[in-house]
Amino acid sequence: MARSSDDVTRTLPAEGDMAVPGVIFASQALLPEDPAALFAQVRNVATLPGIVEASYAMPDLHVGYGFPIGGVAATDVARGGVVSPGGVGFDISCGVRTLALPALAEEVDGRALAALMDALAEAVPHGTGPGGLARPSEADLTRVLAEGAEAIVADGAGVAADLDRTEDRGRLTGADPGEVGAKARKRGKAQLGSLGGGNHFLEVQVVEEVVDAEAAEVFGLARGQLAATIHCGSRGLGHQVCTDAVGVMREAMGRYGITVPDAQLACVPVDSAQGRAYVAAMEASANYARANRQLIAEAVRDACGKAFGSREAVMVYDVNHNMAKRERHVVDGTERDLCVHRKGATLALPAGHPDLPAELAGVGQPVIVPGSMGTATWVLAGDRGRAFASTCHGAGRLRSRKQARKRIAPDVLARGLAEQGVEVRAKSASGLAEEAPEAYKDVDEVVAVCEAAGLSRRVARLRPLGVVKG
Repeated sequence: MARSSDDVTRTLPAEGDMAVPGVIFASQALLPEDPAALFAQVRNVATLPGIVEASYAMPDLHVGYGFPIGGVAATDVARGGVVSPGGVGFDISCGVRTLALPALAEEVDGRALAALMDALAEAVPHGTGPGGLARPSEADLTRVLAEGAEAIVADGAGVAADLDRTEDRGRLTGADPGEVGAKARKRGKAQLGSLGGGNHFLEVQVVEEVVDAEAAEVFGLARGQLAATIHCGSRGLGHQVCTDAVGVMREAMGRYGITVPDAQLACVPVDSAQGRAYVAAMEASANYARANRQLIAEAVRDACGKAFGSREAVMVYDVNHNMAKRERHVVDGTERDLCVHRKGATLALPAGHPDLPAELAGVGQPVIVPGSMGTATWVLAGDRGRAFASTCHGAGRLRSRKQARKRIAPDVLARGLAEQGVEVRAKSASGLAEEAPEAYKDVDEVVAVCEAAGLSRRVARLRPLGVVKG
């Protein structure tokens, strides 16, 4: 029996200092045994100055820094609405990019897959610390911070069609490289064109199931096709921008008469001097992240050229999470200028939205939702535009990294993945254990709840064949 929106929606009534209710989209299976800490974060976000409608949490929700991961909150800029770095996260504009590869799974045997994974592991820098595909000068870095993926494509790494399938066409025009501090720039210079570690990855997949044939065709996906999915963000540059901004805002809040129930929710009015500076630095970090994924996508094409004799990997989409964006939405019957925080949540524009390119207008925006190394990645499409047109960003952690390391033996995990037919290229055994499938929620249940709630709908399911991890 199909579930309704009411079946997967929980409301925490506005009480105490909460200006709006908390609304959680989740089935019982997706909530922890004791959700008190999680619910407390949802309630805390509901106290932010200028917040409208609700403090939302997506089905992949889990406890994060200040905001829950999976948290969505919009503040009214004209009515003292704030911006909070904790509502964006440290990996600014972390995102997911999928490319359709020039081969079918039936055409690739085990030896060819292993060769492709070797080529990818060699071509794409991965792991923590420095090392990237690019060695930008200060001027080059400034251009990337200002122009994002546009700068990379203009220099010949990619094609114009890549930008058509990238959120914001790969560039946020409000970015100001001058607001990115020296320490952040230093970290960024050393890491441009790299995956990083943690939950970031490069995965080769096969389109195992198509649920919405019309949307899949528009997106460029067909059953049996190979795909590559890249998950990474702004590396140390974005982390440093967030760290710097939290310090500034903690010191500045008192000047605006702002108090918060958790210091991790440090915030200032969007239109304050500190707010404008953070947004400009955040957008520059987002441009860096999109340039980063563009460079990695070109390395994927190079690896395909070695393995298949063809570089014709076609962009499906590049979508972001961990952002605060100025958007127009109708609240209480009036269109307002809002600052929409999506921390571990993804924009999901519905069909017909004016911001969609013409080729996607009939089906909605693609959303890419990775699971874990041994489970599926889903490609979704925006549905009804609920929660300021937002949806989930992944499976969501079930266990912390520390818990995963204690419970999961890396050698047993690697052996199990090999038995499933998943080729693994990882630099760190402990890092591999941290990202084991058992450490994550059931991604199929997560996307099913999104569909029941009207946040997004399922288009295609991609099964992993190989993964590169830091």
